[in-house]
Amino acid sequence: MGRLALRPEPRARPSINVTPLVDVVLVLLIIFMVVTPEMANQDRIELPSIMFPDPDAKASTPPLEIVLSNDRLTVDDEPIRWEVLDERLAAVRIADPRRRVVVRADVNVPYGEVRRLYQACERHHFPGVAVAVSERPKKEIPPALANDG
Repeated sequence: MGRLALRPEPRARPSINVTPLVDVVLVLLIIFMVVTPEMANQDRIELPSIMFPDPDAKASTPPLEIVLSNDRLTVDDEPIRWEVLDERLAAVRIADPRRRVVVRADVNVPYGEVRRLYQACERHHFPGVAVAVSERPKKEIPPALANDG
């Protein structure tokens, strides 16, 4: 008797096509890149720059952050009007007498507006009021000052 030789049937090998997956991931990435800045809901401000920052400057308690742009005033990420600024500062000062203030003012805001904000903080006797600055790139430092640091 003859033997039947059984050959295994060739099976289709499964393979994953990653091209659609990459397309979907790239579309999601683009969507998040477009939507994320809008979700932040913060004004884009350009801070004044400083040439030689203090590397050891660190605050022990979080300061009260006041952001001043050309058309907006916020205290700790809460938009307020100039008319109620004194009330808000008084409430913060009563709640924490040792709390300091950091002013983040756009470089294009007139100095008079920044001074007005300083005067409001002075009226409530905050222990410290500082202006936030960004570090100026080394290439923008004037040569006469570059050797002093």
